[in-house]
Amino acid sequence: MMNIRQFEHSDAPAVSELIRNTIKISNTKDYPKELMDALIKVETPEHVLERASWTHFYVVEDQEKIIGCGAIGPYWGKEDESSLFTIFVSPEYQGKGVGRAIIETLEKDEYFLRAKRIEIPASITGVPFYLKMGYHFKNGISEPDDEHLIRMEKIQQR
Repeated sequence: MMNIRQFEHSDAPAVSELIRNTIKISNTKDYPKELMDALIKVETPEHVLERASWTHFYVVEDQEKIIGCGAIGPYWGKEDESSLFTIFVSPEYQGKGVGRAIIETLEKDEYFLRAKRIEIPASITGVPFYLKMGYHFKNGISEPDDEHLIRMEKIQQR
């Protein structure tokens, strides 16, 4: 039984391990191993706690095991723009609706509801999923930037 709830301080080690494992298994097919190894070193429990300190961070559990996560926060402090961050689903749960449930939860959050524009700094790996969820390439640019990310966005019609 899948459950989505807000992140708790004690979740940081499990979320860090989820992110590191997902990068190692899912993202290495789209990026050089050295780049992913460097990213894995950064994704510590302390880094997760820092991200959770200024975002609304959610975790997905299956029988009390964390299998997914995602966060939403302000885009550079703006009131009318937000950004999605740290969306990861454990490889064995990918393609089973967990990512969709995370996006649907984030899109009900106050940071999403107040925003006219939502940006996602997407990995190459995540682009097909975000396209299915209604996000588009920012400024029509579908190639990775200097940070190896593809900027995607959704414009809210009000």
